[in-house]
Amino acid sequence: FRLLLNMLGLSFRLLPKRIQNVGFVPTRFVSLWSHLEEAPLDSNHATAHAFDQDPSPLKVNLSRGVYKDDNGKDWTLPSVKKAEEKILQKSLGHSYLPFNGLVDFTQASANFAFGKDHPVLKEHKVATVQTVSGTGALRVGAELLGKSGFNVSGYVYIPNPSYVNHTPIFQNANFKIRQYRYYDLKTNRLDIPGMIADIQDAPARSIFLLHASGHNPTGLDPTIEEWKKLSEALMDQNAICFFDSAYQGFASGDPESDSAGYRHFINEGHQILLAQSYAKNFGLYGQRIGALNVITNNAKETKVVMSQMNQVIRPMYSNPPAHGARIVATVFNTPEFFEQWKADIKVMTDRMRGVRVSLVDTLKKLGSTHDWSHITTQKGMFAYSGLTKKQVQDLRDLHVYMNFDGRMSISGVNTKNVEYLAQSIHQVTK
Repeated sequence: FRLLLNMLGLSFRLLPKRIQNVGFVPTRFVSLWSHLEEAPLDSNHATAHAFDQDPSPLKVNLSRGVYKDDNGKDWTLPSVKKAEEKILQKSLGHSYLPFNGLVDFTQASANFAFGKDHPVLKEHKVATVQTVSGTGALRVGAELLGKSGFNVSGYVYIPNPSYVNHTPIFQNANFKIRQYRYYDLKTNRLDIPGMIADIQDAPARSIFLLHASGHNPTGLDPTIEEWKKLSEALMDQNAICFFDSAYQGFASGDPESDSAGYRHFINEGHQILLAQSYAKNFGLYGQRIGALNVITNNAKETKVVMSQMNQVIRPMYSNPPAHGARIVATVFNTPEFFEQWKADIKVMTDRMRGVRVSLVDTLKKLGSTHDWSHITTQKGMFAYSGLTKKQVQDLRDLHVYMNFDGRMSISGVNTKNVEYLAQSIHQVTK
């Protein structure tokens, strides 16, 4: 810069002091982040944001997948309270957990998933690591499958529709996303023939993401007979089956029933991956507790897979959180607490079944001629209402908030708002 001034016959000393002190750095005043645009919210959080902006006392929040009691309040499971009291008495401290997590938790989580007497556990054919909830389990599994040396097609098939986070999780692990048919909007039923046709058309060694139970967003799961057909079709395609189990026990009230699908796959020889979350069925949303299970061929292979998962976890987040893992392990490993947990699950599932029936009954009393039976057929946290995007928008004018695809969180319905909700739905569907 000084040389340029000299060439022009100018003196650097004649420049204002503020310029001399700062120096000449053309890019100094251009922010590193100025080219970025604000990222859009996903559909779940966009709906929640719209709800938050509405000042109406009538507003109804059907967006977030968080269990609420009949007063619309968060509910801490009594079994969780008892476990926390027991943990606090031990003064366990706050040291790091190993990369693969709390051993008491991972063992109990695998027992819960597969049944403690299942041959894959007795023969040490399961590699299990603790993860940052179900999202972390999916991402660790995606990174594991994406590591060089795995013979996969590069495609991940996700049901249409599916949980909004499934696509970015696998896209960020450099997989290409395709959809397979799942739900028929015209009949409000599963499209099993369409699912099987899409499986058969997929390249060999493709990854298929399957919801273990309580499908999000439809609340509709295959029957055991339908799971058997899907298992056979996927086996014929040599597909890799990755199950997302976010609702074991919470979907139907019966943990055994909610795990029947993937247990059948294992019995038929599939080496599945299974992501688990304890957000919904333990109410530990903020503790971020989950697990990833990988079915292997033998104990030696299990050790190798464990080492590979640890290698994925180390640069990703290094160590999982301890407190929630201790809670889950304490509940599972204390018979009294586990019995209380089963009672807690029944409280939640009974309430959600009850409000489904109440909503449909109230719609009928109001004179609605639509068939709403699918709402009571579905199960778990969500109902796929069948409402159109315009009808959902019209509901927002009435202060009722659900996703534009018609997904509604049943937990947001209670005895105090069910009549207003039914009146609103009836009004926009006349």
